[in-house]
Amino acid sequence: MKQFLLVFLGGGLGSGMRFLLSKTFNNTFHNFFLGTFIVNIIGCLLIGFIIGLSFKNNLLSSNQTLLLTTGFCGGFTTFSTFALEQHSFLKTGDIVNFAGYTLASLIIGVLAVAAGFWFSK
Repeated sequence: MKQFLLVFLGGGLGSGMRFLLSKTFNNTFHNFFLGTFIVNIIGCLLIGFIIGLSFKNNLLSSNQTLLLTTGFCGGFTTFSTFALEQHSFLKTGDIVNFAGYTLASLIIGVLAVAAGFWFSK
């Protein structure tokens, strides 16, 4: 239950931060979602930094890592988790799964959004 509450708290904070950044920056450039882009890049940087700290010197406890990665970064952007998973494929040289997961996520994700719109009619 403690881990659930840590993820819940971190996710709420991350989602709130994503909302504020997206609201502030998404209308900066015409036809480009700068806020979403910024959130995704910051989320990737944060999850890499947090996991790096966690592995390098055991600087963070497993609960702190859970709060910050699954919680905050997961609420801030799921793209950070996607990028971390992709990094693991590259790190092990698994180019086939890297390419397949990337293409499937993008293509099926966009198709799922379109299907959701279609189902809502």
